[in-house]
Amino acid sequence: MTQPFLPLTARSREESHRTATPLELFFDLCFVVAVAQAGAALVHAVAEGHAGEGVVNYAMVFFAIWWAWMNFTWFASAYDNDDVLYRVITLVQIAGVLILAAGVSRAFEEHDFLVVYLGYLVMRVALASQWLRAARHAASAEERTMCRRYAGGVLTVQLGWLSLLFVPDGALPWVFLVMALAELAVPVYAEKDAPSTWHPHHIAERYGLFTIIVLGESVAAATVAVKSGVVENDALNELLPIAAGGLLIVFAAWWIYFVVPAHDRLTDSRQGFLWGYGHFVIFMSAAAIGAGLEIAVEQAVGKAHISTLAASASVTIPTAVFLLSVWLLHARYFKVGLAQQAVLPGAALAILLCSFAGGWAVLSAGLVAAAAVAVGVTLAARAPATGTGRAS
Repeated sequence: MTQPFLPLTARSREESHRTATPLELFFDLCFVVAVAQAGAALVHAVAEGHAGEGVVNYAMVFFAIWWAWMNFTWFASAYDNDDVLYRVITLVQIAGVLILAAGVSRAFEEHDFLVVYLGYLVMRVALASQWLRAARHAASAEERTMCRRYAGGVLTVQLGWLSLLFVPDGALPWVFLVMALAELAVPVYAEKDAPSTWHPHHIAERYGLFTIIVLGESVAAATVAVKSGVVENDALNELLPIAAGGLLIVFAAWWIYFVVPAHDRLTDSRQGFLWGYGHFVIFMSAAAIGAGLEIAVEQAVGKAHISTLAASASVTIPTAVFLLSVWLLHARYFKVGLAQQAVLPGAALAILLCSFAGGWAVLSAGLVAAAAVAVGVTLAARAPATGTGRAS
């Protein structure tokens, strides 16, 4: 039975059988609501011919979603004691992300970030309270300092985000960039003397689960788009290649991400920071694939007033970015020889070229992604003695 109050002490990195908790899974599920809202807003912006502005807004909103998720994930890996107070504060954070999700449309359409900011404020203040609670039960002065640095940094940067509510629209991206860099600096500063005791296997599992959820959102978004296109426009011939290509892309993305043991790269805090921060690109591009498939469907049935090339690029670009970012973050460390190393970068380039294949662009990109998996499997099978060659 869950206890009302327990000491919030650091967990051991050597803890065996550490897995994601039901609360963490529920947390992820609620975050997908915000991801879906950001994707839908991106679809609308690109379909209306405002791709550049839409991508910038999408990156800003997605950063807020991802950063709040990431901070909770790493904190929970080190300090989750699963008492009543911990659960309640986590539910408050979930409420914050739902508030943020409610403000996504207004942020995209009117550059009004008030609701997004309020949701982010709820999440961040709740997290800071967790760090202060951990500081109270710290086992050493160094750990206490680390916890207080986190709490102070989170709250200080949150004050800086207030400026987004008052600066001119043209300055928004630049102010956002400065504040995002400040957010990224908080963990580096907080852990410079004493690292938190996050668990490598637990972190790898949590990131893997969120990757699955984001890819699942892409499948759901594409399915709804194809269904509506068929029902409203009777355009099955135009939509089947998009549906088939999208499915191949998502299948290949799943295969490529999970083919290597990610926890092997999480050997210290420096590697952890690089790997964790780099997943912003992986998560954002994975979610953007689903938005791109929706855009391609809307263009095929005449709802999106953009060119076929632009619609195709909305799928091929995030797919290529996903493959390259997975390769850069961890896949390349498990490849043996030039041939294996070239599979993912080569596939990313070929997928970009598929943008010019007209109505067959998405299917072509899907076939290239599937071919990359097949080539990776073949090359890995031919080098079993190394023990490091992996299929993709």
